[in-house]
Amino acid sequence: MWELRNPQPVKLIVGILAADETALAAAVKAISKSFGVIDLTSDVWPFTQTDYYKDELGPNALRQFVSLEKLIDPGKLAQIKHDTNSLEQQLADSLKLSLPRPVNLDPGFIEPSKLILASTKNFSHRIYIGNKMFAEVTLMYEKGHWRHFEYTFPDYRQSCYHNFLTKVRTRLMEQLKT
Repeated sequence: MWELRNPQPVKLIVGILAADETALAAAVKAISKSFGVIDLTSDVWPFTQTDYYKDELGPNALRQFVSLEKLIDPGKLAQIKHDTNSLEQQLADSLKLSLPRPVNLDPGFIEPSKLILASTKNFSHRIYIGNKMFAEVTLMYEKGHWRHFEYTFPDYRQSCYHNFLTKVRTRLMEQLKT
């Protein structure tokens, strides 16, 4: 008989794209209120790799990541993506900017060997995780470095992202030991 095991808990992260500093601060606050204490916050970077979100976020989008202190069950990612979608709508209503989507929230998680991101969109490299959501392995951690795939978004190939994700991974490893 097969022995089934529960997965190890993982480190929840949320990638934030925001129209401006006010929208970014509101997003961080909403994430903390919904998911708990934020233990690590990245620098803020201009999001210039694509103009895909220009109509939703405006021309000067900002990128930031946060990780949550409490580890989660990876099986909850689909529900978390629904929750972040609801937060996006609440923020759009409360910020009252002349943009349809002033904040874009992309939840995912880090486990020791990879970064997984949730998505509402299917594609050849994504798998269905239930509840009308998909997920992909965006980056792999191997031999002390993050490695991208052919399909990895260009911004996730940047060393500044990798440096932050390594800090999150290090924190996860510390938490798994205790």
